[in-house]
Amino acid sequence: MPAKGLRVLFVSAEVAPFSTVGGLAQVAYFLSRALKTTGADVRLFTPKYGLIDEKKFPMEMAYEGLTTENLSSNVKIYKPTKTTEPTVYFLENMEYYEKRANVYGYNDDHVRFALLSKAALEFVKTGAFVPDVIHINDWHTGYLANYLRTQYNDDQILKKIAVLFSIHNLHQGNFDFAHASEMDFDDGKSPLVTFFDDRLVKQNALKRGVIYSDLINTVSETYAREITTEEFGRGLHNLFRELRGKISGVLNGLDYKEFNPATDKIIAKPYSVSNLKSRVENKKDLQKEFGLKANTDIPLICFWGRLDGQKGIDLIKDTIRFILDEFEIQFVIQGPAEQYYKDFFLQLEKDYPGRVGTHLMYDPLLPRKEAAGADVLLQPSYYEPGGIVVIESMRYGCIPVVRETGGLADSVTGYDMVRNVGTGFSFKDYNAMSFLVAVVRALELYKNKREWEKLVKRSMSQNFSWDTVAKKYLDLYSRVIKFRYEALLPNPPTAFRQMM
Repeated sequence: MPAKGLRVLFVSAEVAPFSTVGGLAQVAYFLSRALKTTGADVRLFTPKYGLIDEKKFPMEMAYEGLTTENLSSNVKIYKPTKTTEPTVYFLENMEYYEKRANVYGYNDDHVRFALLSKAALEFVKTGAFVPDVIHINDWHTGYLANYLRTQYNDDQILKKIAVLFSIHNLHQGNFDFAHASEMDFDDGKSPLVTFFDDRLVKQNALKRGVIYSDLINTVSETYAREITTEEFGRGLHNLFRELRGKISGVLNGLDYKEFNPATDKIIAKPYSVSNLKSRVENKKDLQKEFGLKANTDIPLICFWGRLDGQKGIDLIKDTIRFILDEFEIQFVIQGPAEQYYKDFFLQLEKDYPGRVGTHLMYDPLLPRKEAAGADVLLQPSYYEPGGIVVIESMRYGCIPVVRETGGLADSVTGYDMVRNVGTGFSFKDYNAMSFLVAVVRALELYKNKREWEKLVKRSMSQNFSWDTVAKKYLDLYSRVIKFRYEALLPNPPTAFRQMM
């Protein structure tokens, strides 16, 4: 559909650069920005956490005294100086946002995000910004779809608004729904209780978002299929099967201006697909950073991200000593880790001095240096909804070894010398032997410098830009508006009348 005239309100628990915890914040910002360049009027609605500096991001009062279930909040507006940046509405509430040191991790998170969801609808009711589509994200905003289609269903303005629900992961809040008793089972259709009712935490916001949204998408096509299986559906697979007709997948994108090895100020030496010789300087820098022996001929393998079972860290743990013993390689690993994994990799570093380096904590800049300096990225995830890490690594010429799951399957093409195709190495079965074979294949090809360079260039030449992704979301918005239009005949939303 034509983007001009389309109005979208993107509701998210986190938005870069204001509040960044995970990939959701990046998607909220970069997708909104890309959509804005198409001509759509896209605005964001998010909490005003205490970590947000109003001196850095000056705001104005958009609405004072917004009442939501006897809670009074304000809505402030941030209008960026650049016209290419999206406008952001911040929900201001001292108790639930501004006094909190973190974005997540509180026992009352269900209250905090139910407030966000309902306040967004109350703000739309004021008429300050009435969207054609409300784009909600993850369990935090699943409440919004439930409120909209039940408590606000008779509102003449709100009932016309279409809802797209993006699932970035299947986390379902503070309550363990997988092991709930029959007494605590949530069918997803009973009325939502008030904010301060103890039962609210036991009402599954993700499930309700799925039930009440007009359309659902996940952050990769493969993951959209995987969640309909018992293995990956986190107890909701039967619901996803029932509603599979309104579920689709769109792979996340990458900002090619921000992530550009030719202009990146974080890395030691800029380079490009037409000037790969300079990349070796970044390998030297990475070796120095981690205290490794200076030898650019040795393949350097890396991992960055959370060290946990979902990321396949157990497969790395079970094979890395064998790889180090049998191959002349170097290995660096970076990211926050549980003590069990910390102990293992710190001991590994001691056992292989000059060959293994660790930085077992969060660092926003170090992954960029790994992508620019390492030769191979390990990403053997058990499941991976999006897989932005491998897209970043390929952009910088760091060849990924991945399990064929979720966004990893959608972003990495397996190497095939005969057909002269591929951007990395992949394996299917989640076990140490399958993973090890894929790593060995990468190390063997590394010996063939000519073929390896072709692989690196092919990897760096892939296009995962947000501009491409934005077009797919415009198609989704067109579909979701049509869905709502058909449900409301003869009173179609404004955007659909313009499209006709």
